[in-house]
Amino acid sequence: MVNGTVVIAGIFFFLFGIVIGSFLNVCITRIPEEISIISPGSRCPQCGTPIKPYDNVPVFAWMWLKGKCRTCGAPISVMYPLVELATGLLFVAAFLEYGLTQATVKWLFFACLILILTVTDLRVRLLPDLVTWPGFAAGLLFSAFVPPNTGFAANLSWRLLHQRLQENAAGFLDGLLGAAFGSFLLWGLAVVYKAVRKREGMGMGDVKMMAMVGAFVGLRGTFWTILLGSLLGSVIGLSVVAGLYLGGWKKRLAERASRRGLGKESALRWTIASQCQLPLGTFLGIGALTIVYGGPLLAKNWPSLREIFG
Repeated sequence: MVNGTVVIAGIFFFLFGIVIGSFLNVCITRIPEEISIISPGSRCPQCGTPIKPYDNVPVFAWMWLKGKCRTCGAPISVMYPLVELATGLLFVAAFLEYGLTQATVKWLFFACLILILTVTDLRVRLLPDLVTWPGFAAGLLFSAFVPPNTGFAANLSWRLLHQRLQENAAGFLDGLLGAAFGSFLLWGLAVVYKAVRKREGMGMGDVKMMAMVGAFVGLRGTFWTILLGSLLGSVIGLSVVAGLYLGGWKKRLAERASRRGLGKESALRWTIASQCQLPLGTFLGIGALTIVYGGPLLAKNWPSLREIFG
């Protein structure tokens, strides 16, 4: 039976989360445009009319306005309530997993940063330095007080120097190692991809994002984030390319190129479809949230996975 106090606290975390989610929407839409996230207040992007407080209630306002501006009737993106709802649910998940602890504060902060980056990259293919660099610094600071669950730095210090690091120093070093591993791995892959394919495969934003993620989750969490994010990106990417190909995307362009002797139409259509680039940062963000929030749950239910996610 669920404790009544837990239910009340969960409701509070959800309501607090959707309010924070509303602020994350401001960051997502304004930071790429280099507009202040403080002022001016919320307004319709089409007609510029300031949004009244009763029309700015997270999640629910979008529902009673039926996804349209009250003044001009322009559609309001479903992104806004989805981000708010996702933030609320992540806040509840953090509370249920970590309780009222420092770890909850760390992972709530992490979730907010990841949501901003994930959605921004999906919208405009950008991972802003204004988020990744402060996030990297915050990750190291948090890891000093709430160390990643790896213990890698402490074990390394004992094996190499036969000295035991203090918990704060070990956590900080774990975060630093995770940041170095994630950023240098992606940077190396980007260099190799460019050398082989003669074009950019990923931007430096992905590298900086993984430095931030690594600072929070440590070496092991970084490895699994990259593995899961890359796998997810590959599966969805191939599905999108196949869908574009089967749907006849740019078919006329391929036909014209084929008539000019540039190749077979089917091969040209596949080549054109394969040029579609998906945001790697979005998939890395999903992977990071899955590791942080889903990992402990998997470890609890399947003890054999504790060495991976515990």
